[in-house]
This record gives sequence, structure tokens and C-alpha cells, in this order.
Amino acid sequence: MKYFSFVLLGSAAAVFAQGQTAPAPQPMKIGDVVVTGTLRARAYAWDWFQPSTGDNTYGYSGNLLRVNFAEKRKGWDWDAELAAPFLLGLPNNATAPAPQGALGLGSNDYTANGNSQYTGMVFAKQLYARFKGLGASEANTLQVGRFEFNDGTELAPKNATLAAVKRDHVAQRLIGTFGFSDVGRSFDGLHYTYSKPGSDFTFIAATPTRGVFQTDGWGWNRAAFGYASFTHDWGKGNHAADTRFFVIDYDDFRHILKTDDRPLATRKGDTENIHVQTFGAHSAHVLTTHAGTFDALGWAAVQTGRWGTQKQLAYALDFEGGFQPKILPKLKPWLRGGYTIGSGDGNPNDGRHGTFFQVLPTPRPYARFPFFNMMNTQDRYGDLVLRPHAKITVSSEFHALRLSNANDLWYSGGGVYQPWTFGYNGRATAGRRSLANLYDTSVEYRMLRQLTLTGYIGYAQGLAAMKQIYPLGKNGEFGYLEAMFRF
Repeated sequence: MKYFSFVLLGSAAAVFAQGQTAPAPQPMKIGDVVVTGTLRARAYAWDWFQPSTGDNTYGYSGNLLRVNFAEKRKGWDWDAELAAPFLLGLPNNATAPAPQGALGLGSNDYTANGNSQYTGMVFAKQLYARFKGLGASEANTLQVGRFEFNDGTELAPKNATLAAVKRDHVAQRLIGTFGFSDVGRSFDGLHYTYSKPGSDFTFIAATPTRGVFQTDGWGWNRAAFGYASFTHDWGKGNHAADTRFFVIDYDDFRHILKTDDRPLATRKGDTENIHVQTFGAHSAHVLTTHAGTFDALGWAAVQTGRWGTQKQLAYALDFEGGFQPKILPKLKPWLRGGYTIGSGDGNPNDGRHGTFFQVLPTPRPYARFPFFNMMNTQDRYGDLVLRPHAKITVSSEFHALRLSNANDLWYSGGGVYQPWTFGYNGRATAGRRSLANLYDTSVEYRMLRQLTLTGYIGYAQGLAAMKQIYPLGKNGEFGYLEAMFRF
């Protein structure tokens, strides 16, 4: 509990600290090359659910320095960015035998870096050239090399509420940089866009780089995807809207042990590719009235293809809405709620894999205490955002979590990050569906133009499924303090 006292005190300090307004910093230049960067420093505090063996209560430091060099030329530009993640004091005993497994993300960081408690590396985070105005049309852009991409961010709405809904509740659900981790991931390939005011067509063909938990992000993985989307920003007057249709073709050809609900012997005998197609859409709407601002979001995806020797048939849905009343103007409250479901598999012995596969997401925006994801999960949630000052945002969330199918596993993770690790964990719950109730709060304080401080603490009240796996202690806590400096 000492770690969580530290996080709470730090969060309070972030709220009440006094910062001075500074002029906008001028970017550094080397000739025509613009040099920018960020340094993100975090102190983590974990109190994972109580295992029978191993250390579930620990703290460590995760840090990431990024330095970017960019130059714009006539008709094209280039970008080269170096990243230097360094992790300090990782836990060396935070992994228990199955099914209890990894006792928090500190275990993932430790095992992904050769069981080293102190690890770091410098690698190319981005390295690309981007060509504009191809075919005599300014709408065409082609980016080639190593780059970052988050699905759902293809078109930025002009409406601020709509932009926030897309950023926090649409982006990165299926393809993301895993930017919350201390390394993240990039993509090697090509990125084409045909974009005009109010509409965008995007096509990407790429392979994900190593990283996320592994500090050596130089290499790539034996997996690839194609992504295509059409996004239209529409509505008029008091109504703003954004609609996207997308398709993802994902192929994992590593031939390693898959994580699913089949018996171990069956999975060892299945070395076929995971080749899954995802078809989906979202539509987000904002309506401004005399009483306040309403927002609504629908997101849906279905999957087909092959999960090794099985046929993939799965789906996921998300429905949510919010209201920003004009009362309490000093707090500017924003109330939101919703329901998310990712399908599960009902029979491990048939030829159908019914678990929704989340591909390459950033799980953390949707699971701020990252012990779950969208796979075989039902999530009923509510969110209260308060903005008592232009520099301060306080967000509290509640999630009621249960498994979609009791015969399937409790899944966590965010996809491939190194060739020999599948990227998703699964734990059997012996037919229990109720997972946990999650309560959390975050505080963000934009102290200066160059400095943002953040504190987060989450408490998971474990239910029947968690008690089945962790009978010695079914509750867990997670918190961190973060300082983000921009230069």
C-alpha cells in the first residue's frame, strides 16, 4: 500500500501545484531540419491479485526519451525519430505458474528483456519519406518507411467534443502504437491517403515492429496487415457527425503456440497461420442544445477467416453516449456511459473459433487498469470528467466486467511485440463469468506548455472468476505518476 499512498499524494500535488504561463517554445533547428522531442518519466505501483507464489506488490520506473528530426521540402518531407526507453528496478519474481501467470506488466517488461531488472536501448522509432500531390492532385499522399498509426484517427473533426470522442473512444481499438507502454510499436510499410476536407480514404500495408515491452525496437515480426478505411465528417448546424467504414486483413505466420481455449496438446499441433479479416464501422454524433451537449457513438466489427486450423467467426460491439450539461460551469462536467461486448468461444472442441481477436490495439485507453481487453468480455461502464481549470482534467471511471462466454478464457494483452511471444495471455476460470468491478481516477495537470503531470490509481474488486484463479486475494490495485516534458 505504500506505493499507492505515493501515487495519491503525487496526484494531489499535481492538482494544487502552481505553474506560470510561459510563451510558446520555439523549435530548435539545424539548418532546415526541425528538432523536437519528449521525455516521459513514470513511477509505477502494482498490487496485482494475490498469487500463491511470486511477488505481486512492487514498484519500478519506466521512461522514454524521443528525439525527432524533420524537414519539409517542396512536394515531400522526411522524418527520422530516435527512441530511447529505459526501465529501472523491474521485479524479478513477478511471474507465477499458470493460470495465475504474469503478476502485472512489470512481469512482461522483465521477461521480454532477457530477465533483466535494468534495461534500455536506442532505436529508430520513425524513419520515413512522405510524398504529397502525387498524380497532380494535392489530395494524394504516400508515406513509405517506418511510421506510427492509430486506427480511427484518419480524419480530425473540427468539433472539439467530436474530436475528443474519437480520440478517447474510437482510436486504437484494433490497430495502435501501444503508446502507453514504455516502448510502444511502430509499423514498417506504406501508408497512402486520399484526403479532402470532410472525407478521407486510407490504405496501409505494413508489419508491426518489435517493442511494447521489449526495449530493443529495431526488428520486426513475422506478421503483417492491410488496412483500408473511408471516413466522412458530416452534419451541419448544431449537429456534428463522423462515420467510418474499415476492413483489416491480418496474417500472423510465426507458427508459435496460440493462446485460445483449446487443450494444450491440440494447440501444440496447430502451426497454421492466423489469417483473420475484420469488417467494421463507427459513427459518432454530437448535438448541441440549450441544455448542453449530447454525444453518441456506435462501433461494430465482425470477423471471418482462419484461426490456425479453425474457422474464425466472431464479433464486437460498443454503444455509448454522454452529456455535458450547462450546470456547474466551474467544473464543466461530462457524464458518459456505455456497453461493450467482444464475443467468446463456446466450444473448444469444434472447428470454430468464436473469440473476437483484437489484432494490434492499444488496450489501455479502454482498460486503464490493464488486466482485460475486448476479447470475450462484457463491459458496462460509466465515466465522469471534471474540468475545474483550463489546465486540470479529472476523470473517474467505473467498469462492471464479466466474460461473454464462461467456457472461454479471461484474456489480456495487445498483440504481437516479439517473434517468440504470442502477445495475448489467457486464463481459464472454471466456468465463472463475473470478473471484476473496476473503480479508478486520473488527474492531469498541464503545468506549463512544456510540462504535463499525470496521476492515476485504479482498484479492481475481484468477483467469482478472479476468486477462482486467485483464492488468496481477489482484489488488485494499480497506480502511477507521470511527468511529460516536451522540447
